[in-house]
Amino acid sequence: MKEITEKTYYTLKDKVTKIRNMKAAAKHVLDKGGSAGVDRIDTVEFKENYAVHMRELYREFLEDRYQPKPSLRVFIPKSDGRQRLLGIPTVKDRIAQAAVRGILEPIYEKEFCDCSLGFRKGKSQIDAINKIEEYKEQGYKWVLDADIKGFFDNINHELLIEFIRQKVTDGWVIEIIKLWLTMGVMKDGEYIPKEKGTPQGGVISPLLANIFLHEFDKIMVERGYKLVRFADDFVVMTKSKRKAKRAYEVVKEIITEKLKLELHPEKTVITNFGEGFVFLGFEFIAWRYKRPRKKSLEKFKDKVRKVTKRNQPWKVDSIIKRLNPKIYGWANYFGHGNVKKLFWRLDKWIRMRLRSYMEKKKAVMNQNKRIPNSFFRKKGLVSLLTRLS
Repeated sequence: MKEITEKTYYTLKDKVTKIRNMKAAAKHVLDKGGSAGVDRIDTVEFKENYAVHMRELYREFLEDRYQPKPSLRVFIPKSDGRQRLLGIPTVKDRIAQAAVRGILEPIYEKEFCDCSLGFRKGKSQIDAINKIEEYKEQGYKWVLDADIKGFFDNINHELLIEFIRQKVTDGWVIEIIKLWLTMGVMKDGEYIPKEKGTPQGGVISPLLANIFLHEFDKIMVERGYKLVRFADDFVVMTKSKRKAKRAYEVVKEIITEKLKLELHPEKTVITNFGEGFVFLGFEFIAWRYKRPRKKSLEKFKDKVRKVTKRNQPWKVDSIIKRLNPKIYGWANYFGHGNVKKLFWRLDKWIRMRLRSYMEKKKAVMNQNKRIPNSFFRKKGLVSLLTRLS
């Protein structure tokens, strides 16, 4: 099964441990911030003893003494009331992963297929949405909307290492990746070992996931299918229902037999643009219409509600300053849909929330006197609608 492509990389340790690469990895992790792992050292504390921590990691790499710590298991509340399990590696381990990723990423970028659009430099969710639109215009209007059951938690370690070895055979890099894959998590002081899946919360996990699914991409592209994949979320587009059914059989065979994973039976469906489907937060409905799905809309409104709660001590200028990045981000992402009327209604609703906040505070004028739209424009409130132009 091993397949060595044009160039194989045998020695990468010297590249990973170059000072420039190590510093770039540290900057990436520390600039993002984030919580502490099991060692209770967060990014702020790491910065305070930067030279000591980085020298320690550097020596551990050089002397083959590096040993990652277990991830800290935490539960993050989801919007639907459920909890999402998250693993937090230590800051030092996140930097170690970033250093290895910094060398591996350019190697695999040359190999990845154009259909893979998730967690890659210069590519985004909008590229995936645009690719779907492009295929639709070419007549590919039947869709296999697939879901891999528990993808990140169920990646087979032996297969992943085998896929990595197709390009990288450096034993030092391979052994470190194995350490990350098998390192378990700490929950309430108890160590829980890990036998499959990528490192929880790991900086390198998205790259490992793309390497693993590259096998799937290659087969689908070789067989002529129109695949659009963003991490483990993907659709296969065809020109007829019959071909979509055939695509399902091909996908199922690759996922189950070659990758030892499982398609989610309830979340994997064959549909078309007339019936509609959801992909990366967009709801595609009718033949020429797409909009944010209801869940995406409610998440945005919840963020606005949180910022504009009436019991906060902030002045309206501070509230608007906190609102604007959220409005910018949502408009930039969903502005690619058919959203003119929706954006107009949301702008109106956001101003209503601000008026209610200000009237509660009696910040500007009498409660019975309406605050004009021009007031918010002068204060610098971003309008969703104007972001479309």
